[in-house]
Amino acid sequence: SRVGYAEDDSAIERISPEETRQLVESGQALLVCSYDDGRCKTILIQGALLKSELEARLASLPPDQQIIFY
Repeated sequence: SRVGYAEDDSAIERISPEETRQLVESGQALLVCSYDDGRCKTILIQGALLKSELEARLASLPPDQQIIFY
């Protein structure tokens, strides 16, 4: 994981849309909408997961899985 949990967002690494696309398309990262499912369905980016889908898969993901939230 590139960034751990932080109380504030000062430790959250920002990445470009281009880098995000490359990581997701290559299978190196999961893209997840961080809003509730109702709102996500209106702004879901192709290939992204709903938050509920991530939560359902969380136990089966490797501990070093990179996850990008938007």
